[in-house]
Amino acid sequence: MPKTTAFHPRLEPLNETKIWKNWSGFLVAPQYRYSLTNEYYAIRSSVSLLDTSPLFKYRISGPDSIRLLERIMSRDINRCKVGGAQYTVWSDQKGFVIQDGVILRTSEFEFFLTAGEPTLRYFKSIAREMQLEEVTVDDISEAYGILALQGPHAHNVISQITNDATDLKYFEVVSTHIGETEIIVSRTGYTGDLGYEIWVPQTKAIDVWDSLMNAGEGYNIAPIGTTALKMARVEAGLLLMGVDFESSRFAWVDAQRETAIELGWSWMFRDLEKDGRNFIGRSAIEAELKNKTSRWKTVGLEIDWHSYEAVHLEAGILPPKSDLYRETTMSIYRRSETPWEYAGYATSFLFSSLLRKPIAIAKLPLELANDGTEVDLELSVIRKPVNVLAKVTSLPFFKPQRKTATMGGGK
Repeated sequence: MPKTTAFHPRLEPLNETKIWKNWSGFLVAPQYRYSLTNEYYAIRSSVSLLDTSPLFKYRISGPDSIRLLERIMSRDINRCKVGGAQYTVWSDQKGFVIQDGVILRTSEFEFFLTAGEPTLRYFKSIAREMQLEEVTVDDISEAYGILALQGPHAHNVISQITNDATDLKYFEVVSTHIGETEIIVSRTGYTGDLGYEIWVPQTKAIDVWDSLMNAGEGYNIAPIGTTALKMARVEAGLLLMGVDFESSRFAWVDAQRETAIELGWSWMFRDLEKDGRNFIGRSAIEAELKNKTSRWKTVGLEIDWHSYEAVHLEAGILPPKSDLYRETTMSIYRRSETPWEYAGYATSFLFSSLLRKPIAIAKLPLELANDGTEVDLELSVIRKPVNVLAKVTSLPFFKPQRKTATMGGGK
């Protein structure tokens, strides 16, 4: 039987569609309202509240926690200061990404980590290999719920219930209280917009939910499902494991695996020559950077509207736009004299009502991965494969200034 999160008693009556899906063994709603566009614009125009409690959650603590994370994390954990957060990955010996996640540093030797797949045994096995005695890795997935408060009015809402979030800069974290409930608030999110993520003890979940909803009443706060979140993350150029890349743990061959550099995260290694850590996969990552051996690059595609419209009108139908989001492999071809010359593939496809055009996240060989390069994207129109013109662009597609703006008026 699927489990329910601690916020479910409040969410269940709000689910107009009565549709639930499985997320890591928990019931979650892909959407609460019949209109996905309505939920999407809660993120972009007002403020949204999303239950992300099914994420796996871990606490890494003790004097040896730094040594463990230096070994596991591909990104330098020493750059994450107390009160900071970090988007990071951990890789295998070949440099292929095992998982990505967000890590919060709440004190000198205490870290909180979210992950999409279980990783407790892996972390503990590395600690045993290193013979670390002063580190504890705890699965706290059942102890905390997490709420994502996202949108242009997110600060207006959270500032009504705590003053401690106001001075948070992008990717900073603070331990604070809502009433008598101790919570952790980070200036993070998966929407590419202004937002906060709030860790709440399970026993106080309903109290915190009610406080946030009451504070957001004047800002049209709306619960959203996972599909609206995914629509926003495509615009933000944020990758989803299982869709835009696979964990190397579950892949059969290297063609199914990808490195952090191929996924567009080479910025994690900007000062690698100054980083003395012997992290897992370092030799492979150094070789890839030095020898430029990346097999492809993750890029954005902007689909030409006239081409998109024409292939549908020729088939006698209107081009689909409303609530259009797809997680599927779509082939990409070179624009050349040789028809249907395969080049790469797209993984996520969205008609962005905000940007007023279809967009996609794609994998292309390096020679085609430059901004402005034209390619053909294969669509299926009435079950017939057709090509439409698309242009390569850098990610993200959408990056509002408010995402990283300082709310407290400081620098």
